[in-house]
Amino acid sequence: MSIYFEQESRTFHLSNGKISYIMKILPNDQLGQLYFGKAVTHRNSFDHLLEMVTRSMTACAFEDDDRFSLDHVKQEYPSYGTGDFRHPAVRILQGNGSAITNFTYLSHEVLQGKPALTGLPATYCEADDEAETLRITLRDELIGVRLELLYTLFAGQGVLARSARLVNDGGETVTVDTAMSLCLDLPDSEYEWVQLSGAWSRERHIHVRPLAPGVQSVESIRGTSSHNHNPFVALKRRDTNERQGEVVGCSLVYSGNFLAQAEVDAWGVTRLTMGINPFGFAWKLEPGASFQTPEAVVVYSSDGLNDMSQIFHRLYQKRLARGYWRDRPRPILLNNWEATYFNFDEEKLLHIAETAQKQGIELFVLDDGWFGERNNDRAGLGDWTPNRKRLPDGIAGLAERIEELGMKFGLWFEPEMVNKDSDLYRAHPDWVIRTPGRNMAQGRHQYVLDYSRPEVVDFIFESMAKLLREAKISYIKWDMNRCITEAFSAALPADRQGELFHRYILGVYDLYDRLTTAFPQVLFESCASGGGRFDPGILHYAPQGWASDDSDAAERLKIQYGTTLCYPVSSIGAHVSIVPNHQVFRVTPLKTRANVACFGTFGYELDLNRLTEEELMTVREQVRFMKKYRAVLQYGTFYRLLSPFEGNYTAWMVVSEDKKTAIVGWYKMLNEVNSSFRRVKLCGLESDVQYRVNGQWVHGGDELMNIGLLTSDSSAGECREGQTPSCDFDSKLFVLRAE
Repeated sequence: MSIYFEQESRTFHLSNGKISYIMKILPNDQLGQLYFGKAVTHRNSFDHLLEMVTRSMTACAFEDDDRFSLDHVKQEYPSYGTGDFRHPAVRILQGNGSAITNFTYLSHEVLQGKPALTGLPATYCEADDEAETLRITLRDELIGVRLELLYTLFAGQGVLARSARLVNDGGETVTVDTAMSLCLDLPDSEYEWVQLSGAWSRERHIHVRPLAPGVQSVESIRGTSSHNHNPFVALKRRDTNERQGEVVGCSLVYSGNFLAQAEVDAWGVTRLTMGINPFGFAWKLEPGASFQTPEAVVVYSSDGLNDMSQIFHRLYQKRLARGYWRDRPRPILLNNWEATYFNFDEEKLLHIAETAQKQGIELFVLDDGWFGERNNDRAGLGDWTPNRKRLPDGIAGLAERIEELGMKFGLWFEPEMVNKDSDLYRAHPDWVIRTPGRNMAQGRHQYVLDYSRPEVVDFIFESMAKLLREAKISYIKWDMNRCITEAFSAALPADRQGELFHRYILGVYDLYDRLTTAFPQVLFESCASGGGRFDPGILHYAPQGWASDDSDAAERLKIQYGTTLCYPVSSIGAHVSIVPNHQVFRVTPLKTRANVACFGTFGYELDLNRLTEEELMTVREQVRFMKKYRAVLQYGTFYRLLSPFEGNYTAWMVVSEDKKTAIVGWYKMLNEVNSSFRRVKLCGLESDVQYRVNGQWVHGGDELMNIGLLTSDSSAGECREGQTPSCDFDSKLFVLRAE
């Protein structure tokens, strides 16, 4: 792993044997982009990659040079207005009304390891030899603002982490309204744009389209990363698939308003930018102050989408998530929400928990309704004290009784919200985000607390910490059920209202950080009406997130398949729920519900007392299977095999680190009659190893990867007596063990 700087050619080359990232100080002393992709041999100069020609209708930087124009040069962190007419990475409004900047090279340094980003989640190193970081410092001499660009190159992986920091060394206050985390100018536009989009209960569906001239983007201006678009995009070559081909993936370690954008210019150059959404953003930067952008992670692979995803999975699983639960298999839980909703008391909960314990379930989670006057969703949020009418001995008493059963106890919070009908709102109505004189829009009859105010975060921390100190709580489900409207803080002056969205997210991160530091062995699971804030920023604090409120097995195939483009299986909260399903009212087999959920953290969200004895026996078998294989399922190498977005069948698999165990999930949507024979080619096995499949047949790894695993069922022909009939929403798990 090396970071080179060639003084004579003024060229930077970051290379680790997997990727190369090459930049150059341009003739105007700004920073230019030359290459990002598969590793290439270092040389003293890559100046031939800086192509310049004379073109009409071009603004040129120098009087005597009509070839050097910023409109046609690939740049690292461009600004607008001095010849480049594409969208910029940075824009700073100055006191005279100008937004023109000129950041020129000042210095650079190479650091071993990776520096932390103050107040922000980011990837990290546990040893300095895991990464090298290049810090390039540029400066706008006129306004005295310094720009620091950070590039962290991880050893042995095709991944680069980037961020930017602005420091006002001048004497004038300026306002930053654009500060992207990543800008990457690519030399052509022969890519397909891949995004993860949807809505509540259908999050992170895969959408693919060719790049075209102009701008294509995904974004959020909801105050959260949102159900609608995830802060991840990829650019893949048109012939790239799961197993082969070039792809560049970009992911933003942030949970608030974001923008990911590809702009294709008239000459086919693609500018990819990612960072805080400039819409509604304005950060006042006073003399001596600084602003740090979130981190963007960019991955390159020449081996297809699966390889890109596996790079993200390894990094996010081991060097973004952190703490006690980072590397531990997750407990199998039962959540009471769809079993009871608000209709429960302590005895009802204990009855459900007792049955769960008999099936081998390890963790009982009490969801919404345990606090204040919370008998419905119109009251109680913000009053984090137990409702003694429901729970006579409080949370501490219930937790003790759950522990006596031999289970751990978990609890639901929604700490960012408040109902008007609550003691907290009555005492502090000014703690709500609201615009003076304007109507307050409600969502789920609740309002957003102003986490840009330290006193609000302090109050919620003390409320939650008190319960965590008093009761045996092993798990927290942190929910967030609405977006921000009427964005205004009573604590910020008029010229700082554009900072509210970002300051809000910084407050959320602060509360997460304080709680996870104070209670390091508590497992935190994030939730935002399901997957409304399923992003790398939250993953830094909560190693798993509720992927969607839609727990239907058929819908979950698309949600979980799309999620794995960027996020590891260990981060995906997935449960077996009741049928008919409460979101789509579909009936799917109990087997299939578990076969989908086991490729996640796994749990149940139903009243087991309503199941038949035969169904309970099946649950016990599912729990035993998950306990036996959860380390492989959650931490093995994951491969997507057949896409639910492309046909009637879905398949994926996971392979243990030593390649001695593999588990294949195979799923069918609708049953077929007299259908074709089917097989699926596997991945990641040892070619020269024999694998026993489901304890029966033995096949070579090379055979399973090149010929395939036979998955034909009784629908391939006439189903005769003695055969097990297939059905709609059928599924199978295949366990492969090396001989």
